[in-house]
Amino acid sequence: MFKLTGKIKVKKETEVISDKFSKREFVLTDESSMYPQDISFQLTQDKCGLIDAFEVGSNVEVSFNLRGREWTSPQGEVRYFNTLEAWRIEAKSDNEAPSVGSHNELMEKATAPAADDDLPF
Repeated sequence: MFKLTGKIKVKKETEVISDKFSKREFVLTDESSMYPQDISFQLTQDKCGLIDAFEVGSNVEVSFNLRGREWTSPQGEVRYFNTLEAWRIEAKSDNEAPSVGSHNELMEKATAPAADDDLPF
């Protein structure tokens, strides 16, 4: 599970792909670094309406899963695609700093030395 806090930049309409599948995309601007990033998310099935409660410009925290898949074109070319599949969107106040959770926290824990890692000399 990953989380990203930012400002809603774009809200698209729900696309009905088939009788059994619908999706909706939105874009979140992550301003937590010197160079803001526009990150595209996807909502699927019963989650498509989650973004309805928010306006463009709203500060939100998005909980999402990272999905990846392989696709082979009719010409035999293999391509790989990633999708950020949102499953929760929560309002954040304007004075809260944008942040990236989970992944960065895990990376800090993975690279930080443990307190009991005393050197033997």
